Amino acid sequence: MMNKWRFLLLPVLFFNLNAFSQGNILLLGNPAAEKVSAERLQRLDRLIKQYVDSGWVVGADAFIARNGKIIYNKSFGMADAEKKVPMQTDHIFRIASQTKAITSVAVMMLYEEGKFLLDDPISKYIPSFAHPKVLAAFNPKDSSYTTVAARREITIRDLLTHTSGIDYAQIGSANMRAIYAKNGIYAGFVYDKRLLADAINKLGTLPLVHQPGERFTYGLNIDVLGYLVEKLSGKSLDQFFKERIFNPLGMNDTYFYLPPEKYSRLVPVYTTGKLNRLVKADGNTFPGVNWDYPKTAGTYYAGGAGLSSTTKDYAAFLQMMLNGGVYNGHRLLARHTVEIMTMNQIGNLNLDRNKFGLGFELATKDGQAKLGQTEGSFSWGGFYGTVYWADPKERMVCLLYVQEWPYPHGELSDKFKVLVYSALE
Repeated sequence: MMNKWRFLLLPVLFFNLNAFSQGNILLLGNPAAEKVSAERLQRLDRLIKQYVDSGWVVGADAFIARNGKIIYNKSFGMADAEKKVPMQTDHIFRIASQTKAITSVAVMMLYEEGKFLLDDPISKYIPSFAHPKVLAAFNPKDSSYTTVAARREITIRDLLTHTSGIDYAQIGSANMRAIYAKNGIYAGFVYDKRLLADAINKLGTLPLVHQPGERFTYGLNIDVLGYLVEKLSGKSLDQFFKERIFNPLGMNDTYFYLPPEKYSRLVPVYTTGKLNRLVKADGNTFPGVNWDYPKTAGTYYAGGAGLSSTTKDYAAFLQMMLNGGVYNGHRLLARHTVEIMTMNQIGNLNLDRNKFGLGFELATKDGQAKLGQTEGSFSWGGFYGTVYWADPKERMVCLLYVQEWPYPHGELSDKFKVLVYSALE
């Protein structure tokens, strides 16, 4: 089991935030002025266009900013192939698990207000998580199971780092998917009148897949923290986001459920159909998911998924993190809080070649060797093919959005990273 005090610091994560402490906002810039090769950026055009022309993606939206200056913001292909709607840079995408970083920031805002400590047990605030149990045996015939007592309680830090032992509904391990389905627990793409409080209180009574702190398991941890934000703030998660994060950052196109006047800008989801051709996803594509949930008047505000947004909106959020917690004169987080969010918080555990902080994957030196993404960069992505990262050393914010599930040509994201770094002077 991981010792909770053994948090190892990635050497470059003490990046210099002072250069951005004035709250730089994203402005249009010139690649040459930011020491980026405009000629090499054209390789990105050719790469993404190749994937569109090959029928591997319907459309894409790419965004790069360096030193707070937008040096690349282009759309490719179609937003809706059947209706012949070209992709535009202001189109709205389901960003799914990119919601997690925003919820993590909300949690840390409350942390700064003295509402809790990171190593507090979550049961102190959500009592159904008291005395957790770990799955011992599972019967696939009826989804019945036996458990053993957990060796300790789940902490808020465990949840922020996905080391609690909570698994994922619909996409996690087979046994836990069955247990969650039997108990009405969903992954966050919910369109009806369910409430997050009901789901999380029920989740607290269900078994863990392993002992708290034992390993990294991507799960519904941040959904639990979304409910924690609601309990500690007295506001629904969507209200907290709007008042405390979206409005200050100017994220005017980011919602759990879109207002009707923005429906036309939501990009449909595509999937691989007959003859490997991309077709619009329907009710048979992924059982239990209504792809049009952003266009419904839902009430389920999942901390781990569910938001829809634009590349420019999410870039403002990432720029706030690069700025040390401040953007356009609004301070969301203290500099030290950003530092602890972007340092290794899982000790000797690993996430492939990388580590994990509080809400973000962190590139290590070994991770940098894979594609060149700088050690200390923090990143994640979403279920429908969206990816992002922020690079403190190179002072970059980078995003590539498509809207496709499954995403068989996901190597586009890796190639995008390679070409971004090869364009730096």
